[in-house]
Amino acid sequence: MTKHDEAVVHSHAESESTEDRLIAAFNELKEELIGTLLFVLGNREDARDAAQDAFIKCWNAREQLPQVINLRAWIFRVCFNTAKDMQRSAWNRRAKPLQAEQYTMMAKDAAPEKDLERKESIERLRRAILDLREEEKDVFLLRQNGELTYDEIAAMRGCPVSTVKTQMRSALEKLRKILNPAEPVQA
Repeated sequence: MTKHDEAVVHSHAESESTEDRLIAAFNELKEELIGTLLFVLGNREDARDAAQDAFIKCWNAREQLPQVINLRAWIFRVCFNTAKDMQRSAWNRRAKPLQAEQYTMMAKDAAPEKDLERKESIERLRRAILDLREEEKDVFLLRQNGELTYDEIAAMRGCPVSTVKTQMRSALEKLRKILNPAEPVQA
């Protein structure tokens, strides 16, 4: 076997492991990705479409994988950018309200009051997240759902880490204020 043949065989073996790695990562992250994209896009069908489109984009760019330091962050970035592209596209400019049922599977034996409380809580959280400024919402979702570090989010968004931290702090403060309003002071 010549050195060229050895290089081709080695390259092919690396390619297979890269492809397997990408498929395994997507399978592992699929529900997290769809959950995050659901907040960004507004409905489960679009979230699934975006995740599928993102997988195709990742697959087409799989030769970059050996240089990718954090595969999870890379996949989330591609998914997030795909969702943003979908939002900007003309066919997706219609408003799509999110339903609380899309976010949770209720326990079959849960009491109806608990179901109602949980649905109301989820709906309040959903509305609160959707009311955040776009940058705050993006940072919050990438940090909470994507579990990306501040450094990864900053690199993905092309801004300083301090900006990302400020946006996250602002998002958390707004969410706390909305979800836990201060009790009125009684004289």
